[in-house]
Amino acid sequence: MNLEGKAVLITGASRGLGEALMEAFARKGARVVGVSRNAEEMEAVASRLRTWGYEAHALVADVGDKQSIHPLVGAAAALVGPIDVLVHNASTLGPTPLPLLLDTACEDLGHVLEVNLVGPFRLTKAIAGSMVLRGGGLVVHITSDAAVAAYARWGAYGVSKAALEHLGRIWAAELEGTGVRFLNVDPGEMDTRMHRDAIPEADPASLARPRDVAARILTLVESAQAHPSGSRLEAARVELVHPEAA
Repeated sequence: MNLEGKAVLITGASRGLGEALMEAFARKGARVVGVSRNAEEMEAVASRLRTWGYEAHALVADVGDKQSIHPLVGAAAALVGPIDVLVHNASTLGPTPLPLLLDTACEDLGHVLEVNLVGPFRLTKAIAGSMVLRGGGLVVHITSDAAVAAYARWGAYGVSKAALEHLGRIWAAELEGTGVRFLNVDPGEMDTRMHRDAIPEADPASLARPRDVAARILTLVESAQAHPSGSRLEAARVELVHPEAA
């Protein structure tokens, strides 16, 4: 996929991997819209990219809030036109320190599922129809190894990511032949605030940089046609030739 001029919507884009993806897509010539609940942080990211000569916009929305979805899609389309690439990056761990399932409140599990699963479903549903009519588009689910491995205390998050991956596979099956494709991408462990919240004792030097991971994900997006729609891909398996230039 040639990203020059493509309209890209990225959720959870005010920091960490989302911020790095904003920059990576912008550097490829895409017209990017970042979404976050934090208006100040999100605008700072978009403003920095604009000062570098890229087209970048900031929108404030909570993807876990049903009422936010259609206004978000309308605002994004008004800024950059119909969305060509949708990246579901926003997610939440739930309460930290991470509790055992026996200690997880039903309301906390529900909130994690609203943000990590139901929100992406609603947003895809609001955008994918336009993609089908135009004969093409790409939806990327940022997932986790917690989707396929059972880690104690990662119950709510792991369940949400496992369901998110299967959601991507079902979307892919139902929209096969329409030109709309889906990828589930495991970014691996990164030096981010979320990772520090989950595992505060982790050595940052042992973790990937979000900027490098974003570069690998961009490689997967550009080569999306080479992967079956609905595939589960690991960013760590993508060779990063020039990480410092990413």
